[in-house]
Amino acid sequence: MRRFLRENSLGLVFGALFLIVLVGQAFAGHADYNQQQVAAGMEPISPGRYLTSASFGVDVAENWQSEYLQFFLYIWLTVWLVQKGSPESKELGKEGPESDRDQKAGAFATDASPRWAHLGGLRGSLFANSLGLVMGTLFALSWLTQSIAGTAAFNEERLRDLQEPVTWAQYLTEPDFWNRTLQNWQSELLAVASMVILSIYLRQRGSPESKPVGSSHEATGVEG
Repeated sequence: MRRFLRENSLGLVFGALFLIVLVGQAFAGHADYNQQQVAAGMEPISPGRYLTSASFGVDVAENWQSEYLQFFLYIWLTVWLVQKGSPESKELGKEGPESDRDQKAGAFATDASPRWAHLGGLRGSLFANSLGLVMGTLFALSWLTQSIAGTAAFNEERLRDLQEPVTWAQYLTEPDFWNRTLQNWQSELLAVASMVILSIYLRQRGSPESKPVGSSHEATGVEG
């Protein structure tokens, strides 16, 4: 058990932090929602009802979709684009999907390679692009969830103001939807750009996200 915890500590810690923060968001969101209910002259709701509400659903989904968009774009764009001096970039001159020899795929797969790495055709292509495909799918699903929950939450507010509810398609053209969406996208894209550029000149000793302390600022694709 001790060995398992040590060898999987990064995933376990982030998983635990995710659950802690999600629970914290639920408590804070419930309190904030009830404050708004009381201010509007309405009855507060229970924690259970809040957790199944469109308000909580859209708040969670809008953050998830922006995170998955960040990873999807980063995974795909770093196949073709490079940044001189950044450990987040491939080495200069290696743009593109690279050869089977470089990727240890197909005829160049080893005994330790995953089974599908040995395959060609559709299955081999799917495995070779599986990370980006799954991230893209998760982004699309969480974006769809956000839009559906957002429609319900938006209509709740409209009904309180004695306004007609809108359809899902209509909500996609509403400023509320794009304000929620774009404020998350811009923060994620800024964070990625900051990591790519700052890691050229700054170091974090022992981190694989940083170059070794003594590496040249121009060294590209080198991890600590």
